[in-house]
Amino acid sequence: MSTISSAIIKDHRELKQYYDEVVNNANNHDHQQRYGNQFTWELARHSVGEELVVYPALEKYLGERGKEMADHDRKEHHEVKEMLKQFQNMSSSDEGYVSKLRQIWMSLEEHIKEEEERDLPALEKELQAAHGESSSMAKSFSRTKAFVPSRSHPSAGEKPPFETVMGLLTAPIDHVADIFRKFPDETISPNPSTK
Repeated sequence: MSTISSAIIKDHRELKQYYDEVVNNANNHDHQQRYGNQFTWELARHSVGEELVVYPALEKYLGERGKEMADHDRKEHHEVKEMLKQFQNMSSSDEGYVSKLRQIWMSLEEHIKEEEERDLPALEKELQAAHGESSSMAKSFSRTKAFVPSRSHPSAGEKPPFETVMGLLTAPIDHVADIFRKFPDETISPNPSTK
């Protein structure tokens, strides 16, 4: 049985893997583009999934402390989304492609550390009393990622319900455009329902 923490941490490790594939393959632009697209696809969906599932749970189960955590995390997400929007519109042959990704990762790495060391343990501690809730949230997080945008849309905000409405409007457009993007393993487009 998966917990919400394990689902989030799994995504974090995948993002690191995709980041490494881009920065460690400087002479292979095709490889970089594929993994850059994969990084964008995963980070965009992961961020919105956290904002719709995890941050409201922080507020619900941890009260004022949880609201402060969620607000802090939303602010960090917005900053990363702004950078990701620039990155997703770049080509791997662009001069600043890898440096932009490094800039994103520097911000993201600190955010990930805070989530894994502070937010998620505090949330899991509170969820212990609500038997099965962490597992239920993990399922909800995975399902949510299937219906959210696969590109960064910082103007959509970081809080429901506005973000939810904007996501439902932009996700189909993103998913159709993904068909024409290159991804690792010769896949035409990742299938969000399998992640």
